[in-house]
Parts: sequence; structure tokens; C-alpha cells
Amino acid sequence: MTRIDDTPAAWDERTQLTTFLDYARGTARAKCEGVSAENARKALLPGSPLMTLSGLINHLRWVEYYWFEVIFLGEEDRAPITDEDPDGEMRIAVDFPLTQLLDEYAEQSARYRELVAGHELETKAQGTVRNGLRVDLRWILHHLIEETARHNGHLDILREMLDGKTGY
Repeated sequence: MTRIDDTPAAWDERTQLTTFLDYARGTARAKCEGVSAENARKALLPGSPLMTLSGLINHLRWVEYYWFEVIFLGEEDRAPITDEDPDGEMRIAVDFPLTQLLDEYAEQSARYRELVAGHELETKAQGTVRNGLRVDLRWILHHLIEETARHNGHLDILREMLDGKTGY
């Protein structure tokens, strides 16, 4: 698997945060290298029928969409997630090739990199979180690092179960 560098080019807070988010994103993509279309759609955990490599990558895409576009920018939420289908983004992922999901995730990540570069870390979100607070960009970056890293653990387990591959 591709080894991703987590060492920032500079030691300021923004560079460290964006480097770690890119590192987590890159690790998610690396976990999917060489996986067949069939294996990307396999649900291996009996209690989690929607947890597939494809489902997790699609989930990560929609999580970033939600935090950057809906919460930070205050745009309308168009995610395939509803009260009736709270895991819609994971359910529909099996309808798309993993390569397409990974390409879309990479393209989206590039757009969000530009968005982050254009705002101060202290910039407050336009939208609010569940408790009514408006978080700042710094908080969103920290949250996305945590969320992506947590799901990388899931991707790691699924990949090992699929074909025994471990590591970055």
C-alpha cells in the first residue's frame, strides 16, 4: 500500500491540521488500493451490513460535504441521508464503482483544500451544530481528522478481512 507522509512542510497550526487531514484522506484511499469491485462492496461484519469499503469511502465524502458545505458555508443539505434512511450514503455506495468514489473523494478534497486555504481558522461557520453553536473552521478540521482516522480503522479491519493486507 502507498505510504503517505504525515510530516508537515511547516510547523504552523494550519499546515499541521491540513497535513493530518490529507494524511488521513490518503490513508483511506491507500486502504482501497488493488481491491476488486466485488470486494469493495462486500459487507463482512454481520451486525453492519452496510459497512463496506465503498460505503465507508462514500461516507467520508458525504461527511466532508456536510461539514464544509452545509455547516461551514451554510448551504442546503443535499446529502442522501434522511431520517428514514440515516445510512443512505453507505447503502447507495454499492451502486458505484469504488474507483469513481475514490476519484470523487479526491476531487472534493482538492476543492475543500482551497476552501480552507481561503479562510482563517477562527472563521465561524454559517450553519449551526446540534446544540445551536457555530463552530469555527479549526474545530471542523479537528473533527474531520478524528472522523476520518476513526473510519480508517474500520477500513483497515475490512481490508484485512478481505485479503489479509495490513498497514498504510
